[in-house]
Amino acid sequence: MADDSPGELGGSLEPVVQESTPALIARSLRRAISSGEFPPGTQLGEAALARQLGVSRGPLREAMQRLTQEGLLVSHRNRGLFVPDLTPEAVSDMYLLRRAIERSAIQQVLQLGVEAEAADALDAVVDQMAGISEGTDSPEMVAADLDFHHELVEAARSDRLSRVHETVIVETSMCLRAMQSKYGPGEDRVAEHRELAAAIRAGDLERAWAALDEHMRDGLARLES
Repeated sequence: MADDSPGELGGSLEPVVQESTPALIARSLRRAISSGEFPPGTQLGEAALARQLGVSRGPLREAMQRLTQEGLLVSHRNRGLFVPDLTPEAVSDMYLLRRAIERSAIQQVLQLGVEAEAADALDAVVDQMAGISEGTDSPEMVAADLDFHHELVEAARSDRLSRVHETVIVETSMCLRAMQSKYGPGEDRVAEHRELAAAIRAGDLERAWAALDEHMRDGLARLES
């Protein structure tokens, strides 16, 4: 007779965690905001969203409250919930947080000694960017740019950094879409990402931070132009 006692099971197994309905709804809404389906200034009506998603208002309300706490939705009194506008102050503040997160991720990658593995993942995304024929302002390039920064933070293997970055990447997507028409034909979007990957591969923290800072400065300058 088989012994089903816990001692016979693999010690590395962890309980399977099933996401709640509000968490799934929140993820769906984040994706819609990130993709531009709900651009800045869009009002999100509770009744229409509930019908569209096929959910009741209770979990939808909880999901929207989560996004409000994350700053991805803003409540206007007596008017409802809206996707916030990209004000210069909001964009500057978002880039400040992005810089802190990604600098910490780079430092953690080097401390863990996984710079080669991280650089391989980043170079794979840069190769994808280089193969995009539509140009520096295409939706495909925006998606690849977001993938690059997602891979960078995931390489740090920090649940908390990844969790914070999940919100920031949505706002980053909004900014990148706003910048789509501001990349000139002579500007090499691929090269600045390649340099950051190369600095990480070399294990050069100062060089990587400098490459990241330059990338962030360029992004802000384009949005402000």
